Amino acid sequence: MSENYINVYNNLINYSRNKNLYKSLNRDDNFSDRLTFFLIHFAFFLKTFKTKENKDILQRIYDFNFRQLELSIREIGYGDQSINKKMKNYLNLFHAIVSEIHFWDKLDKNEKLNKLSSFLEDFKEIDILVEYFDDFAVNLKKKTLNFFLKSVSSP
Repeated sequence: MSENYINVYNNLINYSRNKNLYKSLNRDDNFSDRLTFFLIHFAFFLKTFKTKENKDILQRIYDFNFRQLELSIREIGYGDQSINKKMKNYLNLFHAIVSEIHFWDKLDKNEKLNKLSSFLEDFKEIDILVEYFDDFAVNLKKKTLNFFLKSVSSP
């Protein structure tokens, strides 16, 4: 079944590599920016598909994705102590993102701008990202969890 989880992971990676996301960044994109975008996409993904029926599979997807992130960090060359510290920071960041977007659909544009700004500080035109994540949330709702388990799509 984990081969299906790699499809979810790869879909989220594809979304985080979308060049349009980086147009308003004040610097070249880097691993940290891509990771932040990955975590934001993943938070929206979990928010959208969170149901009682999906609880177990979403937990397995969560575990799988964070194992993949840890492997990516190891491939970059970080040591065991650094990895533990980085993973703790990434998990804390992810849970902060989940908390901030929980009521995304009920927020006005300024509230959404503030939420994203807290994670993406160096963006000149963060309103473009608000529109992007509004669209992303809508498009997620048009698909099923099974869609993401079965295939990899491009953003």
